[in-house]
Amino acid sequence: METVPLTLLVACLALAVVVGGYLYWRYVWFFRNPSRVIPQTECIVSPADGTVVYVKEVNSNDDVIVIKQGVSAAVKDIVREDVEAPKLLIGIFMSPFDVHHNRAPMSGDIERITHHEPRPENLNMGPMHARTLFNRPPFYRDSRHIIVNERRVTRIKGMFKGAETRCYVVQIAGKTVHGIDSYKPEGASVEKGEIFGMIRIGSQVDVVLPLRSDMHVKVQPGQKVLAGESILVE
Repeated sequence: METVPLTLLVACLALAVVVGGYLYWRYVWFFRNPSRVIPQTECIVSPADGTVVYVKEVNSNDDVIVIKQGVSAAVKDIVREDVEAPKLLIGIFMSPFDVHHNRAPMSGDIERITHHEPRPENLNMGPMHARTLFNRPPFYRDSRHIIVNERRVTRIKGMFKGAETRCYVVQIAGKTVHGIDSYKPEGASVEKGEIFGMIRIGSQVDVVLPLRSDMHVKVQPGQKVLAGESILVE
């Protein structure tokens, strides 16, 4: 009776480890939902785990970022609607290894949820992933997905520092995304740090706030943040 060569056994074992590791990551570890300590102070928290890729203060029609020569993005290109008054924009890139549950940056009521299809198809987020991985700012360079890819825009109306505030949370899908989920319908109330949705596989989440003089930004590009726990603005 012939014996199986040792090299074949090793190859089969290695393949089984790789396949098993992928299946565990894809169907178990990816959906992990660790508990978070929600700050009780008056603040805006991160809606996503990941790396801050831009922090911008802009007027509604101003270019937020220049992605590459001849390609730029304004706030209206990100939220896919015309917005009034100066805005604060914070972008967070979520790698495939980050927790992908998204949490509300502030307490309030969900006024509107709008889904936008890609223009014309989702692009790979590889350039941004590589730049965040190797810490090569500007992290948004060559990342046309910011203005092209499928997205879901959730508008939350709440109170911040005694004034009514509308916050946009923009979930931007990656090329291989298998869905953008909303767990809360329009008209529902949401608490700061509460899970309201999820993007399956690598993606990006932006926060758009009305710019006010009493806001103090607490993050900068390249910084790692945790959903519901890291303070973006206070």
